[in-house]
Amino acid sequence: MAAIHVAWWNVENLFDVEDSPRRSEKLTRVLGSSLEGWTAGLLERKVDRLASVIAGMNAGRGPDLLGVCEVENEHVLRLLAEAVRSRLGRPFRTAHADTSDRRGIDIAFLYDPDLLQVPPEAVYQHVVMRRTGTREILQVNFRTRAGTTWAVFGNHWPSRSGGRWESAAYRAVAGETLAYFHQRALEVHGPRTPVLAMGDFNDEPFDTSLVQHAVSTRQRAKVLNAVSVPRLWNLMWPPLGSEAPDGSDRGPTGTFYFNNFANMLDQFLVNRNMVTRGSPLRALPESVRIVHDPKDMVSTGTYPSPVGFGGMGKPVDTSGYSDHYPVTMDVETSE
Repeated sequence: MAAIHVAWWNVENLFDVEDSPRRSEKLTRVLGSSLEGWTAGLLERKVDRLASVIAGMNAGRGPDLLGVCEVENEHVLRLLAEAVRSRLGRPFRTAHADTSDRRGIDIAFLYDPDLLQVPPEAVYQHVVMRRTGTREILQVNFRTRAGTTWAVFGNHWPSRSGGRWESAAYRAVAGETLAYFHQRALEVHGPRTPVLAMGDFNDEPFDTSLVQHAVSTRQRAKVLNAVSVPRLWNLMWPPLGSEAPDGSDRGPTGTFYFNNFANMLDQFLVNRNMVTRGSPLRALPESVRIVHDPKDMVSTGTYPSPVGFGGMGKPVDTSGYSDHYPVTMDVETSE
């Protein structure tokens, strides 16, 4: 059996240079002075730091499919793909669409075209309704070498800015949107279509937006036995609040730290067709990992939070990476 190595990473404000001609006048006004001093040299350094981690995944082979968020445009995404490609010698292509997010940050995928294809008209954005613009949910219907359609949803749900509870309704809408298009994927492509949702959900696996609105659960049996409404199995419950992956008290137990609390915001969710034995694409729950290697990704303070690169008004740390840890998993394929 072969495996497809899947990764997700919120790469923290991967923006084009301060005076980029690729930025609209409207977005330039919105961003204001937040990109002041964001030079081509800093962008290159940021891309190089991210690429070094990505290339180290999968025992140094890199991921076969990588979802990212907080990328400004196709240009910076291609810079990242090229930086990973130059380290590994592997081809990587991009799947991306511009968002209506008011800060201009997008969701995208890097993938190996030797393993996965993106047919024409296979990239969709699903609007998450909000009074102010927010990221859409990006759906890409990948095609495997054996011809299986694999519906993959990239998510970057509305932030907790303004307060966790005050902003909860926005993430509830995002959860409903994901659940609706999960069901639509099965109606359009057939009831046996494998579905993977990954992303920065800005909520944890136990929050209402994921459990009630996205119809996700920690119980495999509930996913297998769902009748009228398809469910998603959230694979991040086992590492949630568990001991550090390396058995020490220094490994991260979440993907994002706020006020010294670990939050499991970055997650993988799969449907029944990625759980059933004999499925052409089957998620391996035991393979799920929070990536915290190289060691300098982890802060040296009391709490093992990720070392961010900064920017967008934050102090820049050129030895940093992102304020989120990546997550990875393996998907077994019988093809």
